[in-house]
Amino acid sequence: MTYDLLIGQRAYSSWSLRGWLPFDAFDIPVRVHRTRLYSPEFASEVATFAGGRTVPAAKAPDGSRLTDSLAIAWHLAEAFPDHGLLPAPGPARAMAQSLICEMHTGFGALRQACPMNLLTGWAGFDPSPAVQADLARIEAIWQAALDQSSGPFLFGSYTLADAFFAPVAVRIAGYDLPVGDAAQAYVAAQLGHPPMRRWRAMAIAENRVLSGYDQPLDRMPYPAPAALPARAVPDGPSVNAACPYSGKPVTDFLELEGRIWGFCNPFCRDKTVADPAAWAKFMAMCTA
Repeated sequence: MTYDLLIGQRAYSSWSLRGWLPFDAFDIPVRVHRTRLYSPEFASEVATFAGGRTVPAAKAPDGSRLTDSLAIAWHLAEAFPDHGLLPAPGPARAMAQSLICEMHTGFGALRQACPMNLLTGWAGFDPSPAVQADLARIEAIWQAALDQSSGPFLFGSYTLADAFFAPVAVRIAGYDLPVGDAAQAYVAAQLGHPPMRRWRAMAIAENRVLSGYDQPLDRMPYPAPAALPARAVPDGPSVNAACPYSGKPVTDFLELEGRIWGFCNPFCRDKTVADPAAWAKFMAMCTA
């Protein structure tokens, strides 16, 4: 019972991030397909995949087609009621649903002024009054949820509400936006969440740079958790004979702490080089 999901470039497509996180965070099997934002083939590839016009888009095992991140979220919450995608029925669930919908339709000033870019941070951004108003509203609704749950996520454990606010958290971090201590702690929880780390590692491994997302600002290192010092190397032999992800024979290699590890293709290697600790199967192999 595996879903199919179409996404755009991971470094920039915040909507794709919202669509993918529920699958990874709640261990729902999915095959990921990629298209390229702004490419000549984008419209036809999206339409062919699920009949829509944007990413993400998903196809359920029963043939249902979902052409919006919110539709994907509601479908998964109904299809997997025991996976904890939403808080238990009651006031907390109602608040979570409200926050999800407000994120889906709101905060246009923040989105417009601060496009998501997981490959770099930007220093010296001066938020307009409209962006400041969005940030104030975001802090208020985050605080209301955190006051009831005590964190680290909005409703204690990770839910769809956190998946939908992940692109907001990475914008706050990437543009060093002015928010208070509670919001900063929540942003740190988002950046340290293993699914978010895996998504960013894959964004780095994709190496698909869109210059249109560059800002007239000074670059700064993206404020992600520090990664272990892995590096790609041209040759083995490796400690392992099979890729930790696919089980296929190894062809590409990295070095970490003096040992060589192998993978079945460059992408498997490069996503691991980007953030080794984000990948449980790799770390389990390293520590076995």
